[in-house]
Amino acid sequence: MIVFCLGVGLLFTILTRFVQVRLFGDMVKQIFSGKASKAGVSSFQALSISLSGRVGTGNIAGTATAIAMGGPGAVFWMWTIAFIGAASAFVESALAQVYKSKQDGEYRGGPAYYIEKGIGWKWYGIVFASAALLAMSLLMPGLQANAIGTGLNNAFGINKQVIAITLVIVIGLIIFGGVKRIATVAQYVVPFMAVAYILVALGIIAMNITELPAVFGLIFSSAFGFDSAFGGIIGAAIAWGVKRGIFSNEAGQGTGPHAAAAAEVSHPAKQGLVQAFSIYIDTLLVCSATAFMILFTGSFNVVDPANEGQFLVNNLGAGVEAGAEYTQAAVESVLPGFGAGFVGIALLFFAFTTIMAYYYIAETNVAYLVRGRSNKIPMFILKVVLLGATYFGVVRTTQVAWNLGDIGLGLMVWLNLIALLLLAKPALAVLKDYDEQRKQGLDPTFNPEKLGIKNAEFWTEEYKKDDEKAS
Repeated sequence: MIVFCLGVGLLFTILTRFVQVRLFGDMVKQIFSGKASKAGVSSFQALSISLSGRVGTGNIAGTATAIAMGGPGAVFWMWTIAFIGAASAFVESALAQVYKSKQDGEYRGGPAYYIEKGIGWKWYGIVFASAALLAMSLLMPGLQANAIGTGLNNAFGINKQVIAITLVIVIGLIIFGGVKRIATVAQYVVPFMAVAYILVALGIIAMNITELPAVFGLIFSSAFGFDSAFGGIIGAAIAWGVKRGIFSNEAGQGTGPHAAAAAEVSHPAKQGLVQAFSIYIDTLLVCSATAFMILFTGSFNVVDPANEGQFLVNNLGAGVEAGAEYTQAAVESVLPGFGAGFVGIALLFFAFTTIMAYYYIAETNVAYLVRGRSNKIPMFILKVVLLGATYFGVVRTTQVAWNLGDIGLGLMVWLNLIALLLLAKPALAVLKDYDEQRKQGLDPTFNPEKLGIKNAEFWTEEYKKDDEKAS
């Protein structure tokens, strides 16, 4: 999967002519251009929903784990997969817009929809939707919930049973309110938590600014096996950097397209650009904030993959578990009495909004699977299953939670990346159309028939409505 993700991301980077660099200005512009409608959310709300899924446990515990298992060089490979993965994120999110539908008065879309409509394989769409439903409702929420329980228990000594019950009640109140309530919560919580976290990281970096050259030197030398201490684990650096990078930013996993499809935009490429930018926010800003806090303060261990139970670096002692505790130790070392609590609260916000995003993705795939039939009972069952997984995630062991999360991640990545390769032609046609209209000084609009793209019924009908209004 690691090789496949790197390969697909690099391929789309070349085929899109480095869209993640070439149209960087447009990425920022489009975030604030789209407006919400009765059926859809604004571009910013869609970004917030996708970021609430991307920015989670992976940014705090996942980044720390990557350093523990792959050394400081893993951070470089997290950056690498974020950069090339942004091209994959553009493709999958643009496709989600192309093949979206309006169901029950709301926009719905995602890999299952573009697989069925774009490739013509309904069976494959059902397979993806089933895998996404399993991952988002059962396998992955527990990992986020576990991080909340561990962080709050370590910081404040709160009983995990109390945390689990409270979390279930609050999430239940939100998810029973539907996608509009999820979008409303996400657009306020996500920017606030990300900015606060990055500001604390910047403060820690400023207090240790003399270490800046050494930290960057350590990251780059370790990434390519030049550092004497980490020269033998370059494979682990690549593997853990890419694996935890994908877990964090979800580029190519197929989660971001669900939120992208819900946006109200005039051209699919617009939301593709917004979602590509979300990869940068997640990894280059939030994950880097965690990595720098840990590395600048030396608050990490690195295990020796060749000798079980041994360490190449043992700064914290064997009793400190790889994950959020590294980040808590880093902040505590600079701000005593503040670090554990701050990271615990950050984990609460990060993981809490991620569980909300998981529910939205799972709901979209239920809507796909039961089209044309009443979905009230399936939706209710989904809510109960996700809330149950959340409860048990808090009280189960961290290792079990991560194992289940990795299984859920892998299922979706494989199925989605294969679909993206098969749908490269319409995705590139969408980007070319957007580029050409921009060169003409136009605000791009989308006509699938002009590009020879079939089964994009939503856009075909919208284009006809515009023609009727003009005439």
